[in-house]
Amino acid sequence: MIVITSNQTPQEQVNEIIAVIEKEGLQVHLSRGADHTVIGLVGGVTPKLAEHLRQMKGVENVVKISKSYKLASRDFHPEDTVIDIRGVKIGGENLVIMGGPCAVESPEQIDEIARLVKASGGQVLRGGAFKPRTGPYSFQGVGVEGLTMMAEAGKRHGLLTITEVMTPEYVDICAEHADILQVGTRNMQNFDLLRKLGTCGRPVLLKRGFSATYDELLNAAEYILAGGNRDVMLCERGIRTFETYTRNTLDLSAIPVLQNLSHLPVISDPSHGTGRRELVEPMAKASVAAGANGLIIEMHTDPDNSMTGDGVQSLFPEQFDKLLRDLEKLAPLVGRRFSNSLEAAPAL
Repeated sequence: MIVITSNQTPQEQVNEIIAVIEKEGLQVHLSRGADHTVIGLVGGVTPKLAEHLRQMKGVENVVKISKSYKLASRDFHPEDTVIDIRGVKIGGENLVIMGGPCAVESPEQIDEIARLVKASGGQVLRGGAFKPRTGPYSFQGVGVEGLTMMAEAGKRHGLLTITEVMTPEYVDICAEHADILQVGTRNMQNFDLLRKLGTCGRPVLLKRGFSATYDELLNAAEYILAGGNRDVMLCERGIRTFETYTRNTLDLSAIPVLQNLSHLPVISDPSHGTGRRELVEPMAKASVAAGANGLIIEMHTDPDNSMTGDGVQSLFPEQFDKLLRDLEKLAPLVGRRFSNSLEAAPAL
């Protein structure tokens, strides 16, 4: 349920409304928009309390939210969420670019890729230290050592870092090294992991499960939000369909749909969404045209010999650079701007 007041309502009256809600043992979440202030209630609201709130001075309306997800709903939070990580803003009109290899392989590899991502105008270095693979004998990542490699490369080249976390036990160590924690498609409904991420103190990129509905994705985000972590991004990374030409089917309609249903930033992953290098560029541009707040793109200096075998969907550095040059021209045409500010990183 939400309580709507005008922004002209005195703060004393808003405080009185909040006091009544908290007295009933409910959580309160405040969202201030351009014209209205929305007071969100989390917990069981009795008809008596709803009527009491409706009659209080300064209250314009009391609206019941019928969706199973509350905190992720745009009804609950009408304004776009903008996540600020050391000057890089994700959400709203900003367009953020996350680039890098599927997996960290060596200090030299990740450092060179970080240099190239920065030179092309990217803001976030991506790379996996722990890799969930379909086959048990496939390369599983270099582990904690890879986190250190990527963190050092990010600091050296002035980039934020994002890495995938697979289990609740590894959340704390990943949070020590990375600026953003990623939940992969296989873990979208790993509820123990989601609960842990609600208290991790780091922004989270939540990838859509390859057979998940929009409602299921938003309910998964709700677990993180309910734990107290409001810095959540949704990621469309392609879904499983009957088509076999592409690795997945990138659902471009998910971008405007999710932005209509939720206030959370929406990131597109054209690399996993297609699984084909030649399709990454057009689908990245299409994602931006559809309104994406950012892109996460695989790029490798030697993709044909990558340790994960995902090189067929990784761009060469020159392709990555050309794509970002094109996006710089495209972004303003669709109401987006690059967010490339980053506070000076400490010297290593």
